[in-house]
Amino acid sequence: MKGATKAPTILVLRRDPRLLKIPPYLSVFLILIGLVWLLLLPLNEYSRHTYISENALLPGQVHTYFGGSEQNVFNAYKHEAQALIGKGHEEIAAKLSEIFRSVGLKAATQKYEYHAGGNTYEGENAYGVLQAPRGDATEAIVLVAAWTNMDGESNHNGVALALTLARYFKRWSLWSKDIIILVTSDSKAGPQAWVDAYHDEHSPLSAASLPLKSGALQGVVVVEKAFDHSFESLHIVYDGINGQLPNLDLLNSAVHIASGQMGIGVVLQRMWKHGDNYHGRLQTMLRGMASQALGHTSGPHSSFIPYHVDAITLQAVGSGWQDEMAMGRCVESTFRSLNNLLEHFHQSFFFYLLMQPQRFVSIGTYLPSAMLVAVNFTIMAIALWILSGRPPKSKGGPTAEEKATEQGVEIVEKDGMVAVVPTKDLAIVERQLFLPIVLVVSSHFLGTIPLYVFNNIRSNSLSQVLAVLLQCFSLLLLGMFLATLATLNFSLALLIGLLAAPLSFTGVPMSVENGAAPLKTSLQRKVISNLVLHLLSPPVVVMALCTIFGVDAGAMLAEAAFGWKVSGLWTQVVVCCIWWPAWLIGAAIASPTL
Repeated sequence: MKGATKAPTILVLRRDPRLLKIPPYLSVFLILIGLVWLLLLPLNEYSRHTYISENALLPGQVHTYFGGSEQNVFNAYKHEAQALIGKGHEEIAAKLSEIFRSVGLKAATQKYEYHAGGNTYEGENAYGVLQAPRGDATEAIVLVAAWTNMDGESNHNGVALALTLARYFKRWSLWSKDIIILVTSDSKAGPQAWVDAYHDEHSPLSAASLPLKSGALQGVVVVEKAFDHSFESLHIVYDGINGQLPNLDLLNSAVHIASGQMGIGVVLQRMWKHGDNYHGRLQTMLRGMASQALGHTSGPHSSFIPYHVDAITLQAVGSGWQDEMAMGRCVESTFRSLNNLLEHFHQSFFFYLLMQPQRFVSIGTYLPSAMLVAVNFTIMAIALWILSGRPPKSKGGPTAEEKATEQGVEIVEKDGMVAVVPTKDLAIVERQLFLPIVLVVSSHFLGTIPLYVFNNIRSNSLSQVLAVLLQCFSLLLLGMFLATLATLNFSLALLIGLLAAPLSFTGVPMSVENGAAPLKTSLQRKVISNLVLHLLSPPVVVMALCTIFGVDAGAMLAEAAFGWKVSGLWTQVVVCCIWWPAWLIGAAIASPTL
């Protein structure tokens, strides 16, 4: 019997073979709890009714006067806009600038040209600035109308409405903030070029500088009406680039004005017939999460949100009895509320999930669901780390040295307590950390690891401990990334976490015998793991989503390229540098040839 040693109690605990049987079940439990948590959010007990946090807004408290004779002005501008359909960008911008100057606004134009994904996006923006009679040009609010909407349809009615409102606003002396009327050539590149140049963040090779500016932008409202008949309701689009959202007060003000003051129905996330029930709330929430996870440009307003400028799009939908004057009154009342702001939007939520126009869930309620999914990777990483420190079980019988070691015992003293522990349970295995750390870090930060390396490594090169450490560090990094991402883009983090969940259960199994790691994973387990991993690989998932939603894969890739080149979209960064490398390492470890 050897003398007393000062060994940590945890060293004894980690030798218990029952310890490593817990993490897989705990990980499954956390994933299920995260999903159940998400499904509970639409219930009244977990969601809240929307409310206005900024008292200065006073939405719907003013009488609106837009209408009457303004209908004739709108018809005149509509006739001029229709005459410009099919004309060149320069001719359209020149005509719009002429109209802006005719109503007393300072006008300017801006040319832009982007190249992304083999496509060229070019055009010319036209805008006019109404200087506030009671302001000092330090703040401004923006009214935007794109010449074509996101579907490529002509938005001449929206442009005519914006021109009519510009003439109408000029007659009032109550404005304390400048008003900018912006007409862009399209709904993606045009607004991005203008807002980049407004904040001097543009590339001179892609977009021209703005010859005319105003103060800090406080809010943006986009109007879109792509048809001539009367509409039924307003579809409010609020999703920004990379999952960013406008302040909830702006959205609540628009909903309150439209539905409360004007009596116009409001819909979200293309839910044209929305019932205030669990199914309707859940579908709206999931649609919003899908749009947020994609992080793409959902309208002209999306380009403003990364600059901390709150923006929404008011889109006329359906066939009803509401006309352009009703839509104009909604914009007028919204601008009157924005004109009341004493400081930038800050009091309400920037992170939320909407169930319907009057019901939402804040970040403190929904975030735990994504965190629980992310924590499962960390738990499995810790379990794999413990497993990597255990000596492997020999293929044959124990050697004479091992028998001698098994027969020995040691006395462990810690915190005044004494325990007699077999010497074999105190054996320490040296971990070779350099290679797994280099491989995991390189794969995540470079975005790729050559498949040739993994397909040609011999079994004697990829030892059991090395495979465990590779999976350990990969899951640890994946959990860390997803936990961080959840605070920025909850929907994307939750989606990636669920798709990557099988990585926690492939590779080395946690069922151990006599406290030693098994030498080899069964062939059947590896085949099943590979099948699951290949069905959930990034390319297969992307193609499946394109098939389900009827989206052309080439168009999707072109949209992603445009987002990366022009809008600063980083959804593909998450896929290529976080999800795909983790999948690659998991697939390599689970390969039947290793």
